[in-house]
Amino acid sequence: MNVEPTTEGSMRHQLKLAVAEVRVASGAGPDQVETQRQILEFCAEHPDALYRSCLEGHLTGSALIVDPKQSAVLLIHHKKLGRWLQPGGHVDGQGDLGAAALREAQEETGIEGLELIEPAIDLDIHAIPSRGPEPAHRHFDVRYLVLAPPDAVVSINDESLEARWVTTDDPDGLIASAELRRLVDRGLSYWGLLLQTRLRPSN
Repeated sequence: MNVEPTTEGSMRHQLKLAVAEVRVASGAGPDQVETQRQILEFCAEHPDALYRSCLEGHLTGSALIVDPKQSAVLLIHHKKLGRWLQPGGHVDGQGDLGAAALREAQEETGIEGLELIEPAIDLDIHAIPSRGPEPAHRHFDVRYLVLAPPDAVVSINDESLEARWVTTDDPDGLIASAELRRLVDRGLSYWGLLLQTRLRPSN
């Protein structure tokens, strides 16, 4: 759904929330400082950065869904782009980027009981080709780790052709880009650290 900007005050407030999430992204280590800087700069120059109507580009939210039991991630075969990707999409004015990523994950996979882990674990900027009346533009993607419940049941929507659980060795070669490999490795590593914390006995 393409949502148009509402009041100027509401836009500023929502963008402020989004900027705060970009600033604290745990994935913004030394290798991502420049990506973080570019996203923050874009937000400073585009008050409508949360909306698709910002034709130069806009913020998006995506989710790396991990099945803790098998240490695998869920990738979907995107119908329009013809690529295997993590679930995600437009935030449509929502400054809570984590909530937007979780919403997209639920809509695209049909999995109930997903758990959002914050802050974001990865930042990425990528080009989207023109399609019909929509010009080529950029997605400024803020990516979150999302945990699937035990025995999660996947039911994709009409935006996807297929969904598969993929382990880090990726025997079918679905992790086809360096940025997706970075996200998968970072997500599984982060989950490993989180698991140690959760298993640690409390005093």
